[in-house]
Amino acid sequence: MVLNKAIRESIDQSVLCWLATSSAEGVPNVSPKEAFTYTEDDSLIIANIASPQSVDNIRSNSSVCLSFIDIFSQKGFQLSGQAKIVNEKESHFEQLVGPLLKMTHGKFPFKSITQIMVQKAKPIIAPSYLLFPDRTESEQRELAYSTYKVRPL
Repeated sequence: MVLNKAIRESIDQSVLCWLATSSAEGVPNVSPKEAFTYTEDDSLIIANIASPQSVDNIRSNSSVCLSFIDIFSQKGFQLSGQAKIVNEKESHFEQLVGPLLKMTHGKFPFKSITQIMVQKAKPIIAPSYLLFPDRTESEQRELAYSTYKVRPL
């Protein structure tokens, strides 16, 4: 199982992810995605809300990379694999669309989903964890709250 408990929990806590694709000619594209989650079969699904370049790229080059972090702990994951576009006419679209509609409350129209079969996963951590190895995650969070001028509810 590529998407272990830690990765699934991190996905659940992340607000945005960044999907990296490239065209058939190798021209890179990185695009933020707001509605994304995982499925029981360890694939990722992303609602294609406003991503024509990502969709075009995937149709010609299915290799992708996706990153997400918790901005306060400054930890997350980078996942890579093979993507495909599932449109609303395909039989398994209805099977995949439910969790994404729940996330968007039906307010963002989309007619296709990017499904990624994850092949590799690796953790992402802020460089400060390496530079200050004695700093705890709690201390890291406090510094992030201060930087972003926010406090948890």
